[in-house]
Amino acid sequence: QVQLVESGGGLVQPGGSLRVSCVASGSLFSIYTMGWYRQAPGKQRELVAAITSGGSTNYADSVKGRFTISRDNSKNTVYLQMNSLKLEDTAIYYCNYGLGSKTDFGSWGQGTQVTVSS
Repeated sequence: QVQLVESGGGLVQPGGSLRVSCVASGSLFSIYTMGWYRQAPGKQRELVAAITSGGSTNYADSVKGRFTISRDNSKNTVYLQMNSLKLEDTAIYYCNYGLGSKTDFGSWGQGTQVTVSS
């Protein structure tokens, strides 16, 4: 079972930037599709960005043009760079992994809280 540990969340003002990270255990990181999800209070968890093993990326419409997902296979780490943050980006951010178009193979970690507030 792949263990996932998210970090890098915090409090940021609207329009600000933040980068969150997720480190995965194991030796197969490079073959996985990695996804970043978020869950706001009272809402369902949603997929916001994904990156395949080949580096192809996909974004939810709500974050397109503002968020960038990337990966460093040498560090078993996937990143989510968040720019032009909005109040509605406030949520707990989680990562997960999968194969192909799937990104929900693992158990959910503790996530990292991102709060956008003035």
